[in-house]
Amino acid sequence: MFDMSGKTVMVTGASRGIGAAAARVFAAAGANVALLARSQDAIATLAGEIGPSAVAIPCNVARYTELQGATEALLDTFGAVDVLINNAGVIEPVAHMANSDPDDWGQVIDINLKGVYYGMRAVLPAMIEAGGGSVLTVSSGAAHGPVEAWSHYCASKAGAAMLTRCLHLENAGDGIRAMGLSPGTVATEMQREIKASGINRISQLDWSEHIPPEWPAKALLWMCSPEADKYCGQEISLRDVDIRAMIGLSGG
Repeated sequence: MFDMSGKTVMVTGASRGIGAAAARVFAAAGANVALLARSQDAIATLAGEIGPSAVAIPCNVARYTELQGATEALLDTFGAVDVLINNAGVIEPVAHMANSDPDDWGQVIDINLKGVYYGMRAVLPAMIEAGGGSVLTVSSGAAHGPVEAWSHYCASKAGAAMLTRCLHLENAGDGIRAMGLSPGTVATEMQREIKASGINRISQLDWSEHIPPEWPAKALLWMCSPEADKYCGQEISLRDVDIRAMIGLSGG
């Protein structure tokens, strides 16, 4: 396990799924973790489970002022922000474009795309001043190909993937390590929502085909190590058996 002692990690969407798993993995590796989510009770419970190295900060990533405030609170508590994990994301409501609600469609963009930009914008000044940091964004295969009734999700994930590339272009010279992680299908609440929709081939997958959230969490930790430097500006896919082997994940 890569040692993160003395490092501070901000995790958005930390109340469940990949975010909660990442918080536990990074804390186990020695990091301080800031847990951000709208679900105040859930992140407070998780922070209590992790202990004094964790702080719960209620935050809606769709609002820049809240992410800015969360970053300031993190800096006041731990003195630095070394890693940002842009994990917060939603997929509901799954709908065909012709029947979609424009406000609901736009809310997914606000969280999945604008929330990623807001997170980057909030932490970058402190990271650059400190000489660098890692900005890791949870991506999706939906960023690279259309999926029926997921126009909002596909568009938002494609935009977030481009933000990673832009960040690498603009700030790699400042020590910013920007990478994306495409985990494949993961056994989280989002997959239950997808299955309930009954639309498209992904909703038909058996639950046993989804990987556990601990896999992408361990991948995110590995992405902070020098071994992952060659992937800066790129997206890592856990469908790649070679990547799984490097991370030490079974089931390749």
